[in-house]
Amino acid sequence: MCRDAKIGYSVGFDLTEPVRAAITEIADQDWACALDQDGAERPNGQVCEITEQLDLDGWPTGSRVLVRRERAHPGAQLTFTDVDGHRFQAILTDQTGPVAQVERGHRGRARVEDHIRNDKDTGLRNLPFRDFEHNRVWLEIVRIAHDLIAWTQRLLLTGDLATAEPKRLRYRLLHVARLAFHARTATLRLQASWPWVSDLAAAFHKLKALPGPA
Repeated sequence: MCRDAKIGYSVGFDLTEPVRAAITEIADQDWACALDQDGAERPNGQVCEITEQLDLDGWPTGSRVLVRRERAHPGAQLTFTDVDGHRFQAILTDQTGPVAQVERGHRGRARVEDHIRNDKDTGLRNLPFRDFEHNRVWLEIVRIAHDLIAWTQRLLLTGDLATAEPKRLRYRLLHVARLAFHARTATLRLQASWPWVSDLAAAFHKLKALPGPA
């Protein structure tokens, strides 16, 4: 499949004047539906290739320029690069295959980079030790934190918290809890006046209701 093909590069491409001119020349029937990561057609998103309409002599042989258009959500402020209510993004890549699959792979890669950025906010930004083995253990702890956040958001949180980045989660959820110890018993106390205390309490109830391992 296209997603398994080797990628030399797949990067964002500026919406220069030649690119915008090529976009305006695309006929409606030449746009194809963009794809979600599961392969389903996206309800808002179309893609097209404009390689033949551009001068790419300065780029490596085999370079392709793909564009995606999406209608801005209601109330969004449009910019001078938006045309007919659409927002556009362009990518430069050497990946072969159908346009929609290549563009989907590029978006999937961008999500990976988002997770790497989030991991930097969860301890990956600086390795604190001089010793390699100590830093290797630190990296494993960061990976565990990554998995805990991902599964917590997937299984226990809803709304904005289900997609929030680590900094926001720390502020909204971790500040509300205090762990108290008495008579060798640990009790988690939640601040009743905290705006997101009900979200955290609901998450604990969902966690308790999850089935145990088989």
